[in-house]
Amino acid sequence: MDNKRVVIVGAGLGGLRAAEALRANGFAGEIDIVGDEEHIPYNRPPLSKEALKSGLGHEDLKFRQRDSIADVCWILGSGARSLNLDEKTLTLENGEELIFDGLVIATGIRPRLLPIPGPTQGLFTLRTLSDAQKLREAIVPGENLVILGSGFIGCELAATGTLLGANVHVVSLDSEPMVMPMGLELGGAMRRRHEAKGVTFHLGRTVSSFNGGEKIESVTLDSGEVIPTRVVVEAIGSVPNVEWLEGNDLDLSNGVLVDHTMRVIGTDVPVVAVGDIARHPSVLYADGPRRIEHWNMPTETGKRAGATLAALLRGEAPTNEPFAALPAFWSDQFEYQLQSYGLPGAAASSKVVSGDLEGPCIVEYFNDNGHLIGVIGIDTVKELVPYRKQLMNTDSSSS
Repeated sequence: MDNKRVVIVGAGLGGLRAAEALRANGFAGEIDIVGDEEHIPYNRPPLSKEALKSGLGHEDLKFRQRDSIADVCWILGSGARSLNLDEKTLTLENGEELIFDGLVIATGIRPRLLPIPGPTQGLFTLRTLSDAQKLREAIVPGENLVILGSGFIGCELAATGTLLGANVHVVSLDSEPMVMPMGLELGGAMRRRHEAKGVTFHLGRTVSSFNGGEKIESVTLDSGEVIPTRVVVEAIGSVPNVEWLEGNDLDLSNGVLVDHTMRVIGTDVPVVAVGDIARHPSVLYADGPRRIEHWNMPTETGKRAGATLAALLRGEAPTNEPFAALPAFWSDQFEYQLQSYGLPGAAASSKVVSGDLEGPCIVEYFNDNGHLIGVIGIDTVKELVPYRKQLMNTDSSSS
């Protein structure tokens, strides 16, 4: 196995954890890690918070790397263009071709963009460190900042933009911010917290046009309302980066379909997928494979994928132990700390079980059968700890 070569496509946390797991499981061959950015892996969640507010750089955000992967080859600044699984070759955007024995798909997601007419100078998204640096330079205290989307990224940006002195307007088709994962009641409670800090919400609305010459000078909502602004951020969801995988008979309908071992379904070649792009089953998901864009999943899937690929390259069968990582996320908005375990976004009902919605609280989420499938707390980090074990012990047939 020492003379074999693994190519990891995607220089994020999932790719990093997969490389570490390959070494931890005995793979001693070559490892190439390909990334479209110039940076080695760094922490992305702070981009909408501390990195944007304080101007943190790559040195502040980069992950510590284990000694076991000190010999990996980093191929940065050019992403993947195409893949030929039959020939086990990967072609990069710069034309370079890499040959592999095993492949890790870790290209993650990118921001979704709306087809809104008008100028685009002044339009931003937030996915990379470069995005955060450019946006920070563009935000001007006392001027309007328009954010399209009221999910977690949109609301974190609203909080950070307000703290930077901007007059923040959040435009969203949803009836409440963060309504998909949190529900109407908790989403409404968070809206009131934001409004108390000066954020203006335009809910049930979208932007019909960007107005101006070369640069955005205002936006027009579908209601006809015009909001003067020179800075607009689109934060309306994500798109899996799967285009480079087309033509290989893989299931790319929503990310890359894998089995419990993270092995990609549809090929005999040793290929695994990790992180936001992997649509994986779990004993905790009764409704089939899911893509989970939570902060812990690149690590959990990366560990499993690295072990799987190392076994395959030895000619062995990977573990058949069902995947059971518990989804978890957190979000800092102003001084409020939100934390969640499980799948509250898949719930049929919810109940406040501690505190009240206007202060520190815990909300439990239940499926159609009344079984607990998720929990969200606001400013109750310690109190949420027991839920980890409780949700992991939930019988998969009931969830």
